Amino acid sequence: MGSGTPVTVFGAYGHTGRFVVAELVARGFTPVLSGRDARTLEEMARHHGLEARVASAEDPASLDRALAGTAAVINCAGPFASTTGPVIEAALRARIPYLDVAAELEANLDTFAHYRERALDAGAVIVPAMAFFGGLGDLLTTAAMGDWTEADEAHIAYALSSWHPTAGTRLSGAVSRARRGDHRLRYSGGRWERRADAAPTLEWAFPEPLGPRPVIGEFTMADVVTVAQHLSIPEVTTYMSVEAARDVTAPHTPAPAAADELGRSDQTFVVDVVVRSGGAERRATAGGRDIYAVTAPLVAEALQRVLAGRTKAVGVVAAGEIFDAADFLQALAPHVTLGLHPQRRNA
Repeated sequence: MGSGTPVTVFGAYGHTGRFVVAELVARGFTPVLSGRDARTLEEMARHHGLEARVASAEDPASLDRALAGTAAVINCAGPFASTTGPVIEAALRARIPYLDVAAELEANLDTFAHYRERALDAGAVIVPAMAFFGGLGDLLTTAAMGDWTEADEAHIAYALSSWHPTAGTRLSGAVSRARRGDHRLRYSGGRWERRADAAPTLEWAFPEPLGPRPVIGEFTMADVVTVAQHLSIPEVTTYMSVEAARDVTAPHTPAPAAADELGRSDQTFVVDVVVRSGGAERRATAGGRDIYAVTAPLVAEALQRVLAGRTKAVGVVAAGEIFDAADFLQALAPHVTLGLHPQRRNA
């Protein structure tokens, strides 16, 4: 599907939003640009020859106008703690699918907790965290699970060559930190824990040629939220390369800079997923360039499948729950390098 189908992109002029708009246009959709900054929105609309609809999360009527006559809405506007609820409500009123690219743990937890029953009752489709953090790790974990119906543990390790955060990333991080205070979140024993101790520094053996790298353990990201929602795995842990963790938390790290004609930065990434059950282990990996840019094909592919009915569930659903994970990942081949490794026994 594409063929000029109108899709509202809320937060269209943000760093990730611009990648999403470009990807939708490339796939034949007609993005309807939306957000609160009228001037920036109009400039972007004129440049691309698209329609602009000014809207604010604080104004339900403006959101209704932004979504009117469109087939779906993609929310790219952080902080998502402030925007997910209002935009989901507008999508439910409009009876159209909702997708977002939220990496905020609390916002994603809220979406599953507050809208699961309502979305199921309405037969609506709500896909949170359909982005690099959340969607990609969830798909890799689901694909690694294969025919297993349960596993003992899942580990999702990120090696980023650098992490130059956008203004949106910094704002979302500040909101999340304010909500959780002096604690961090960890998923263990099938439940969420609030921890006051420091996250450990470990070594993770990434696939060659990367090899062993120091990582921050229990660097809990959106994947933990999504995986725990639909896979029977009581221990789900994410890890972040030390260099990237330092970059994103340092106050003076600059924003990402375009290094090619597509606007991508020179950042590279590897996501390494290990799932263990009993004495067996399965692994899935993905590598590519620019975590913000790769979010665009992830959410656009999800949109395309939702509108075409290539889905397995309704309600508030994670990527691996609603889509055929292995098939979805193969569709991303132009954007990521994949590796699905056969089952092996632990030593």
